[in-house]
Amino acid sequence: MLDRRISLITLGVADVARATAFYEGLGWTRSPASTPEITFIGLKGVVLALFARAALAEDAGLAEAAGDAEEDRAPPAFTGVTLAHNLASAAEVDAAYAFAVAQGARAVKPPQRAVWGGYSGYFADPDGHLWELAWNPMAPLDADGHMTLPG
Repeated sequence: MLDRRISLITLGVADVARATAFYEGLGWTRSPASTPEITFIGLKGVVLALFARAALAEDAGLAEAAGDAEEDRAPPAFTGVTLAHNLASAAEVDAAYAFAVAQGARAVKPPQRAVWGGYSGYFADPDGHLWELAWNPMAPLDADGHMTLPG
């Protein structure tokens, strides 16, 4: 049986230095374990890694996808994956969204009431990776800021 956990999320990026600067602008700290080829950022309970898309594809044994060349700076099409940062209130979502956009994130969907009963919005990082900022009253945050699930 596979343990229920995610330890590391790696984002394939066009330019590691540019992506690192964006996330540092959000106030996140690069680990000393980082190198020019890969950046590690310790978060609550998980590590975010920033690695060149072509190198990530090679590491996985996949051919580099068309349009992933380093000189191609256009964000990729939607990949079917989003990352989420849950917050304790709708007001915190609004503040975090405004901050991310001020740091260079692309506004995708401004925060608003969601059909599922919470409040959320989306922004994209410089490589087009979608981040959802959300307040979910059905899954409050614990004392450490981790999302809890009912039952």
